[in-house]
Amino acid sequence: MQDAIQHPIIAIDYGDARIGVAASDPLGIMAHPVETIHQSSTNVITRIGEILRLRSARAIVIGLPRRLDGTEGTAADKVRRFAALLEKTYPLVPLYFIDESFSTMTAAEKLREAGRNAKQQKSIIDQAAAVEILQTWMDLHPVSQ
Repeated sequence: MQDAIQHPIIAIDYGDARIGVAASDPLGIMAHPVETIHQSSTNVITRIGEILRLRSARAIVIGLPRRLDGTEGTAADKVRRFAALLEKTYPLVPLYFIDESFSTMTAAEKLREAGRNAKQQKSIIDQAAAVEILQTWMDLHPVSQ
């Protein structure tokens, strides 16, 4: 039997330019946006460590892009290399992968429904995708009562 996942958890939507970060509440019921990290101006590994500490996060969930046929391509390779750096830097924090297929598309649709046009979405779409990744994870791994 798998050990119970402890909350809060942070989720990462990895991108070459920007990384969206979301976090669960302490009870693991809801995911909410945290920030967008710009790779060109921030030491991403250090910033994620700061977020882990500030949020008292107990685990990381990272979206793994898959092709429509379910296989992994070069984008997944980049995510796995990034995840390996996180695991090396923060070895006591468990890291989990989840298929992130359509997370950005779903996030964009929800933002549109909330009245945000494409220009208004640009600054928060990565965070919204991370929320989708984390909410999917939490739905698949409900907290035991």
